[in-house]
Amino acid sequence: MGNRANKNGRRRARENQKQNRLAMAGIIFVACVLLAVLFVNGYSLQKKIDENSARQASLQEQIDEENERTEEISELKEYMQSDEYIEKMAREKLGMVKENEILFKESK
Repeated sequence: MGNRANKNGRRRARENQKQNRLAMAGIIFVACVLLAVLFVNGYSLQKKIDENSARQASLQEQIDEENERTEEISELKEYMQSDEYIEKMAREKLGMVKENEILFKESK
């Protein structure tokens, strides 16, 4: 009976080793799949980050252009409220002249 128990013990040991190998193979497979998924998601996220960075740069450029435009409009507004602009428009649009000023017109 001792021999038989010894054989059963070896058989169980082999079966346990087989089960352990299958379990390890399964764990390694799952780990590899998880790593692949993480890699693909990481690549996808990096691509989105790059796209958003490019978009942010484009939007910042637009903001800078609009700030310049706003500054130009403010300067034009100040100029249009000046006496110099009012005088220029009175001369050009209304044909007004200052006192003691002589106006010369070209003949056609």
